[in-house]
Amino acid sequence: MSTRLPGSKYKRVFDRGRSVKGRLLVAWHLQSPDADRMAGVVVSKKSFHDAVDRNRAKRLMREAFRLLVKEGAMPANTEWIFIARSGIGGKKTEDVMREMRWMCGKCS
Repeated sequence: MSTRLPGSKYKRVFDRGRSVKGRLLVAWHLQSPDADRMAGVVVSKKSFHDAVDRNRAKRLMREAFRLLVKEGAMPANTEWIFIARSGIGGKKTEDVMREMRWMCGKCS
């Protein structure tokens, strides 16, 4: 099963969801009974000018989310959108996973 949030659901998460701000990223989450454990990622050109840096930030967030879902750390029936902040540049997957775990604690 894919953990990627379809583009058609982004607006719903932004409209009805809540946000949590961290040092490396901002997370929007929406809990609903029909939601799956999925995540979308957003990286702006304003924060990351080079495409290489934007793609790395996206890969980091997707991989961290995938690993957290695999270990069961992400809550069920929740859809996420992660927005990269400039502090994520040069970080490792473990750093992003630590921040996502912290955000899950703030959401619950």
